[in-house]
Order: sequence, then structure tokens, then C-alpha cells
Amino acid sequence: MSIRSQRGRIYAKVDTGGGSQMRGTTSGFLFLGGLLPWLVLSGMAPAQQVTPAPLPPIYTAWIEPTEATASDEVATPNGKKTTKQNGENGEDEDHEVDENDELDFLKTDLRELSQTRVTAPAMNAEVTSVSRQVSTVGRSPSAVFVITNEMIRRSGSTCVPELLRMAPGVSVAKISSHSWAIGIRGQQGRFSKLLLVMIDGRSVYNPFFSGTYWDMQDMVLEDIERIEVIRGPGGTIWGANAVDGVINIITKRAGDTQGIYAHVGGGNYDLLNDAVRVGGSDGKGLEWRIWGKHFERGPGYLPGMGLAWDNWRGAHGGFRADWDVDQTGRDQLTALGSYCSGSEGQVSTWPMPYEPYYETFDEDMKFADQNVLLRWTHKVHDDSEWSFQTYVDRCYRRQLAGGRAMWTTMDFDFQHRFLLGERNRMIWGLEYREVGTYAPEGNFFLTFEPDKMSYRVFSGFVQDEIELVEDHWFLTLGTKMEQNNFSGFEIQPSIRLLWMPDETHALWGAISRPVSTPAIYQEASTMNVGPSPSPIWPTFARLTGNTAFQSEKMLAYEIGYRTQVTERFSWDVATYYNVYSGLNGFVFDSFYPEDTYWVMESKWLNHVSGEAYGVELSASYDINDRWRLWGFYCYQRTEWNRTPEEGLFHYDRVIPRNQARLQSSWKLATNWDFDAALRYVDNLPSQNVPRYLTMDLRLAWRPTKYCEAAVVGQNLFQPHHWEFGPETFGLGTTEVRRTVYGQVTLRH
Repeated sequence: MSIRSQRGRIYAKVDTGGGSQMRGTTSGFLFLGGLLPWLVLSGMAPAQQVTPAPLPPIYTAWIEPTEATASDEVATPNGKKTTKQNGENGEDEDHEVDENDELDFLKTDLRELSQTRVTAPAMNAEVTSVSRQVSTVGRSPSAVFVITNEMIRRSGSTCVPELLRMAPGVSVAKISSHSWAIGIRGQQGRFSKLLLVMIDGRSVYNPFFSGTYWDMQDMVLEDIERIEVIRGPGGTIWGANAVDGVINIITKRAGDTQGIYAHVGGGNYDLLNDAVRVGGSDGKGLEWRIWGKHFERGPGYLPGMGLAWDNWRGAHGGFRADWDVDQTGRDQLTALGSYCSGSEGQVSTWPMPYEPYYETFDEDMKFADQNVLLRWTHKVHDDSEWSFQTYVDRCYRRQLAGGRAMWTTMDFDFQHRFLLGERNRMIWGLEYREVGTYAPEGNFFLTFEPDKMSYRVFSGFVQDEIELVEDHWFLTLGTKMEQNNFSGFEIQPSIRLLWMPDETHALWGAISRPVSTPAIYQEASTMNVGPSPSPIWPTFARLTGNTAFQSEKMLAYEIGYRTQVTERFSWDVATYYNVYSGLNGFVFDSFYPEDTYWVMESKWLNHVSGEAYGVELSASYDINDRWRLWGFYCYQRTEWNRTPEEGLFHYDRVIPRNQARLQSSWKLATNWDFDAALRYVDNLPSQNVPRYLTMDLRLAWRPTKYCEAAVVGQNLFQPHHWEFGPETFGLGTTEVRRTVYGQVTLRH
């Protein structure tokens, strides 16, 4: 450990590269068995107030000098002292201190702990998605979790959807080798239309069915700075469809990816995964990077058949450039873009208007996406900044039975933050979005009419964070107003209250009313589902678009508490109660013959209501400088008021009631890492998917600072298991296979 002083604060930096012996193995097992009762008792113990500082969430802490030690002497948490001296130029120099200067909270009684000054590295993790401006986890009155670059690197995952398994409250189920059902707090499916996903502020929402095509969202994972996951509404600042949650994937600035990076890997399931990235600078404020990635993934598993048909292959590439115009940070320009194309195997069973009234297709589905984004950020002064962003995104998908689908999104966004008086942090913005769609080839299962559509969205938002009591009480009021072609005018207000008795504790609550605007299929499609057995003729359920379909609404109540008990231990709990109304449903009101079959028909209706409630608990404990444990437990429950016919779309229990994860990140030696993740996911009764328990392992070795070799095992407890069941849409599902692969990474 080294100590240095800067701007009146003493910073303690732990050298994770070596020197400290592994301590606290026994404490690690105590953590598993006795943590929760202990933290409930100790978490509310007040700590002395300290001044916040932006810090990474792991392995860094600072100690604020008190009056007694502000001269040259600083007290460490265990009572030991260290000194600092000025160098020749008046700058503070680093001085080594005893590596045993650490606080093992499991050996500290409650009275001593309540009087111990602690810092808050987990509370100071940076976030921007909660309020569309830089803040911290501790100052955020919402359930937010940050997946850091270090967590990504040590996860062993090779694609973005798998990374989301690390976030509490996020349900991730693999449907096939290339498809996922991802949801937060309520609904989970291939198209989760109540979840908003963004990449660097660019929405990746698909207008036909809403939700996200996860097979088209990929990048060099090393280039992700962090993933911010907001569990709960975000509609006040992000607009419609940010109902159950927001996922914002934020990539690194080009200046943080200088030099050369490359990796290549492969195994029994991830057959080939390779990527290369090159970054550079002109030395005058312009920094850039270009990257490319290619992968081939093998098929899933089908009981009684063996290896399935859902191979997945693709290529992605892109660039990013950041320009500090006058090298003062006053004006910054960012340009980034990407391109992807690929294909994936798919077995689909589609209804047909002739005997045997269905047909199975073994097809290769193809996709492509091209996008470019430009952003200009201007800093007026420390308390005022505005930014203008625009992007264009063009997507294409083709499958033999499902026809073609193309859409283009063009978006313009402006926002301005400023300080009004001394206690009001204001932010407001305007946005215009235009979307054009084209689906020229329909079939008996699904037809869009008209096949070519366009719609526009005008919106504005305003939010005010009011500091009621300096450094302690914060009230946030805001609303989003939107005009769209489908449901007309929408308003999405919220109120949030945050109490911070000191920098290591935060209690918050919120009430919000987000909405989800209609997807194109709900207003302009004809869908035939079935056939179902009939004593006379086969019968199809026909669902037709409804131009009177309105937005789906939710009223959300949330309350949460987070605390940094010691520098090594933090925990967070959030509870919620969501009331849904006007959700997608239908009631069959006509029954008639057509050719050689019968039809039961209904329009899409705002017919379903329900509620969702649950609790999410997460904790992190650094046993010592080399070993960290963290994990979560989530309980969630949904209850829906629907007709029996609406059970076709599985409103009941499509999200696991219980989920838990325990992750161990252990630096075995200076150049060896060992990571283990134990995961439990409850069953999905409506889809006949059983619960499962599995484990992922990763062992990495760095022979030099430029090279790393890793071996990864995933889903190790079973040869294969189900995670999601069949869907109404007729697209096939497969079991997830046990995976082992190796990877070599080079950095220079």
C-alpha cells in the first residue's frame, strides 16, 4: 500500500500486483453463513461525515484528514499512523506503510465499528444514466448497479447479453445459441418491450415488436467502460418504454484504448472468437480507435436429437474518435459508428392454411446493422454544460418463412444542465425521432399492412434536483412529455427523495408513472396462431392490429437503502411494487369458417392489468487485497388479471421467482487470477422450465504484462439444461450446453 496526498486529502492505494499474503480464508466462509443478520444490525450505525471523491468501485480508498492529523500525520482505520513529507518542488511524495493497515470488520465489535471512520468507494462509483449527467451511485435515488470493466474482463463472457447475468434483478434466459429473453422486474421474453436498452446513448429498440434483437448488439467487450443497469422506471428522462428498467452500455473514450489489442479463442461451443483493435492520437487533442470482431458459435442441444440447428456466426466492426477541440475540455466532439452482419440457424414452425396446417422450416436467418453517432459537448462553466447528439441507425433482417424487415431510425437530441441558485440542479432537453419501416413479404402467420410505415416522436423533459438540506436531503422532481403517432400525447412524471445522513449511508424512495407506446404489430398487423385441435376443423387464433390501441402504463413505488459499512464491505437493498394497466391482451369476439379451417378473431386490446413486487439484495466484501466476494439474492412475484386466451402469451411466471448469485474473484498470485460464479435460477411453471443451479469458472495467467492466457468453463454442473420454453411465435428453443474454451489476449 502507498499513501499520497492531493488537494488536502490522503489517498491510500493498494497494489494488487503482489506483496500481500492472502488472509481471511476463514472469514470468507463466515461471510456466506452469517452475513445478512449481521449487516441488518450494523448497517445503520452512523459514520462520521467525509467528503466525497470520485473513485473506482474496487481496491481504492481515501482517508480524509481530521483536524488532529491535518498537518503531516494521518490516522488509519486501525489506529496506526503514517507521515507525509513535501518533495523538492513542494509536491507530496508517496511513502510506504505497513500492509497490515486494513480493517477486518468481521473481527470488530459493533461499538468499535460504529465509531470507525470509513470511506465509501462503492458509493462513489460514477453513473450517468439515472439523471443524464455525471453523478454517483450513492447520490442516485434509484436502484442502480454498475457492471465495471474489471467485472467484464473477469466474467469469461464472450457477448453482451451474458454480461447482464451479473446485475441483480435482471433475468437472463438463453432461448437458443443466438437469442435471449431478458427482463427486469416483471416481464421477460424475446421482445421485452418494457425494457429500454442503449449503447452510448443510442437506443437499440426495434419498432416492429419492440424490445431488442440481442444478436445484433456486439462489440469488443474490452472496450466497454461500464454497463449501468437501472432497475425500475427511467421514463422521466429517457422517454417511453423505459418502464421496467434501463440498460445503458457505455464504451471507453478513444484515449483509454490507445495501442494494440487482440484476442483469439475457441472451444466446444464458442468455436471461434477473435477481435483486434488499434488506437492512436495526433497529440493535439484528437484520439481514435478502430476495431473488428468475428465469431462462430456452435448449436444448442435438443433432447432426443442431440446437437441442434442454431449455429450463429457474425462479423462486427466500428470506430470511435474523440476530439478535445482546444485541449481545455471546453468543447469536445465525439464520432462513433459500427457495422455488423451475420447469419444464424433457426428451425421455425409456422401455421399454414392447408393440411397439415403447419410447416417446419430449417432456415438461415440473416441480419445486418449500420449506425453512426455524432455528439458535441460544450462546457459553459463548471455548473453549466450542454450537448447535442444525433444518430442514424439502419437495420435489416431476413428469414425465409418470416419475410424481410427493414427499419431506419434518425434521432436528434439536445440537453442542457445548469445550476439554478445554490440548491437547484436543473437539466432539460428536447428530442426528435423519425422511424421508417418496411416489411414487404408477409405470410399466413404474420403480415404488416401497410407494409411501409413511418412515424415521428417529439419529446421534451425537465428535471430539478433540489438540495433541501445541504449534503443530506435531496428531492428530485421531473417529467417527460411526448407526442407520438400511435397514442398521442404522453406524460411521465416522477418524484424521488434521497436522505444521506453521511457519505456512507443512503436511503431513497420514488414514485413514477412510465408508459410504453404501442409497437407496430399492435396497430398494423394480422397474426394467425395455431392451429389448435377442433372436433370439426382445425382452428386458428387470428389477432389483428387495433388503431385505437393505447400506451401500456405502470405506477411504480420504490424504496431502497445502500451503505458502505467499512472500506471492504458494502450492501444494497431495494424493494418495489409496480401496478400495471392497459397491457397487451385480447378477447375473441368472433368465430367463423374460412376455406378448410375455422378462425377465432380478436383485435389487440389494452385488456390486461396486474402487479409485480419484490426485493433485491446485493453485497460485496473484499476479504483482503487479493480476494473479493460479491453476490445478490432477488425475490420477485407477478400477478396478472387476464382471460384464459391471453395465457397464450405466458403472462404467468415468465420470470423466475428466486434468483441468486455468488461470485469469487481471487488473485492467486501476481500473474494468476481465479474467478468462480455460482448461479441459481428458479423455475418457470408456465413454460415447464425447471429450476437450475450451475457454475462458471475462469483461470487466467499473465506471463508478461502484454499477454494473458485464460481457460473458461461455463454451465459446468449439467451437460445441458433449459432456460426458456417454447413461444407462441413458433421459433425454436434449445438447451444451453456445458462450455469450455480457451483464449489468448495481447495488449501493447
